[in-house]
Amino acid sequence: MNKRERIKTIILYGVFICYLIFLIKLLFLSRISLLEMFNSHRTLNRSINLIPFHSIKEYILGDSATLKRFAFSNVVGNIVIFIPLGTYLTLFKKDKRVITNLLLIFFVSLFVEITQGLLGIGTSDIDDIILNCLGGWIGILGYKFLTLILRDEKKVCTVITILSAIGLPVILYLLFMVRLRL
Repeated sequence: MNKRERIKTIILYGVFICYLIFLIKLLFLSRISLLEMFNSHRTLNRSINLIPFHSIKEYILGDSATLKRFAFSNVVGNIVIFIPLGTYLTLFKKDKRVITNLLLIFFVSLFVEITQGLLGIGTSDIDDIILNCLGGWIGILGYKFLTLILRDEKKVCTVITILSAIGLPVILYLLFMVRLRL
C-alpha cells in the first residue's frame, strides 16, 4: 500500500469512527445524559411500537403542523442517518452482496431499538427499523451506482473518501457544537 492509499484509508476509517460516535450520541444520548441512562426510575415509562407502519400512518393522518414537522424529521432522519452505514459496509467488506449488508444493517438497527426499549430511551419502534434499513439500502445502492458509473473499485473508494472528507466537518459540528435534544 503506497502513501496515498494509506492516507485514503486513514481518512475513511477516521470519518467512519466519527460517524459511529455520532450515531451513538444521536441514538442513545440525544435525549438523556450518560448518568441518566442508568436511572431505574426513567425506565418505568417506555414506549414500544411493534405494529409496522403504525407511527408513519399516525404522522400522515395527524392534523397538527408541529406533528407533521416532527414526523418529517423523524422519517427522513431515520433514513438519512443509516445511508452512510450502508455505503461504508459495502466499501469495507469483501462480501459486497446487498442482502448480506442489508441484514447487518437490520441487526444493527434491531440492536439499537432493543437497547432503547430496555433503557427507556425515546421510543422503540418497528418503523424505525424499517426506515433505517431503507436508509442503509440507499447507501448500498449508492455504492453500487458509483461502481457501475466509475467501473473501478479504487475510483469509487476515492470518491467516497472525498465525500467523507467533505462530510467530516459536518459530523464534527453535529457532535461537538449542537446539542442534539430531539
